[in-house]
Amino acid sequence: MEKYMLSIDQGTTSSRAMIFRKDGTCVASAQEAFTQHFPKPGWVEHDPEDLWQTVCNCIRQALAKANIKPGEIMGIGITNQRETTILWEKNTGRPVYHAIVWQCRRTAPLVEKMKEADPDFANKILEKTGLVPDAYFSATKIQWILEEVPGLKARAGRGEILFGTVDSWILYRLTDGRSHATDYSNASRTMLFNIQNLAWDEELCQYFHIPSCMLPKALPGASEFGYVAPGIPGLEAIAGVGIYGILGDQPAALFGQTCFAKGDIKNTYGTGCFTLMNVGEEPIVSKQGLVTSAAWSIDGHTTYALEGSVFNGGSTIQWLRDELKIIDHASDCDVLAETVEDNAGVYLVPAFSGLGAPYWDMYARGAILGLTRGTTKAHIARAALEGIAYQVYDLVNLMQEEAQCKITKLKVDGGASVSRFMMQFQSDILGCEVDRAAERETTSQGVAYLAGLCCGYWQDISELSALRHCDVCFAPTMPEEQRKRLLTNWKKAVSRAAAWEEKST
Repeated sequence: MEKYMLSIDQGTTSSRAMIFRKDGTCVASAQEAFTQHFPKPGWVEHDPEDLWQTVCNCIRQALAKANIKPGEIMGIGITNQRETTILWEKNTGRPVYHAIVWQCRRTAPLVEKMKEADPDFANKILEKTGLVPDAYFSATKIQWILEEVPGLKARAGRGEILFGTVDSWILYRLTDGRSHATDYSNASRTMLFNIQNLAWDEELCQYFHIPSCMLPKALPGASEFGYVAPGIPGLEAIAGVGIYGILGDQPAALFGQTCFAKGDIKNTYGTGCFTLMNVGEEPIVSKQGLVTSAAWSIDGHTTYALEGSVFNGGSTIQWLRDELKIIDHASDCDVLAETVEDNAGVYLVPAFSGLGAPYWDMYARGAILGLTRGTTKAHIARAALEGIAYQVYDLVNLMQEEAQCKITKLKVDGGASVSRFMMQFQSDILGCEVDRAAERETTSQGVAYLAGLCCGYWQDISELSALRHCDVCFAPTMPEEQRKRLLTNWKKAVSRAAAWEEKST
């Protein structure tokens, strides 16, 4: 009987299930979107029951497509949208509030208040957790729910309420409440987890007024997290199967890209861009606004990652399509960009919601510079694609500096990585190879690999490395003088977009 690995990928806009065979290829998959809730400007919520039901639906569909029989799934991995926060009753499993999504900004004033009250707040968070204090992470979301729902704080203190990121929620439901756990990579994104000793930090829990009894057990990513309970409708074929791997989505993509060596780096081109570098078994605390997390743990060895985000990646192309109406389809951007020989001096800084590392300017705004009467929509399309690549360059360059590690290859995935023009320009501006993976869903593949290592489906990381296949490898061809000139002009363009919005008083 052939055996398979099942991957559950619970994302921000949809859930997905994928079934992988021994050679790393996908034999069946299913995906289902769910409703986004925006109760107030800047607020983003999900119904936890929607997350659970879409996960179940996707598993059923994928099992049916592959005609899976009981005993054919050897193990399960879970990967998920990070930071999203769910609280539920321990006895009933019923959520006490909608999930507050990582994108939600409702607790930003709370973070600012803490910074003002304690000048050492930011340093304390950074040193212990590797994070920059922000509403993005889970701690203030937990705090907000505890304070807003009547009587909840007292119940939480009595051990009646549980917290989990989405992985914990799915695990809890799959095991019918028998397992309340998470992995180090998800715990690292809560602002409550000390990445130095890989444990929940009691001082931080007290700082945010969060009872530590709410928190899931934090385990290495490759662990026996629990077993699928019998009686879940449509999931009879996986009843009793072990959940052997959990990773947050971006560390899972790093693992799926087989970035197993210190200095290996990947970028995912999605709505935004997420750049992660394997920095080995010692965490690097960034001095310039990158964040550090535990990525994965295998056989007692924990690998850490430096991470930076580009706020607007593929969303810049969507803006050209939906707002400017320059293109009809995202793929048109490539075609249009290649109709001109160069950008004719046009630079597009996509700071629609500010700029992240290394600039950290929340008051920057988007700008198109260098326009002349000869500027065409093709130049703007080209400048948009180049603008995404410049932002990734900024992150990679900063990581090289902080990790003191020279980059020779960037592994890439994600929807916008289909742009051949942008991938070639990325290679040119970085001055290194850009290696696009044949399997675009490296997040799902990565957690399947980790779970498979834990349960013995695959033997070691060298076996996994042999499974990764390159779709296209882009090599730099741009003269160094031209590269330096373009980067100088990009930095000039960023300086013009900087601090555009007036700070509110």
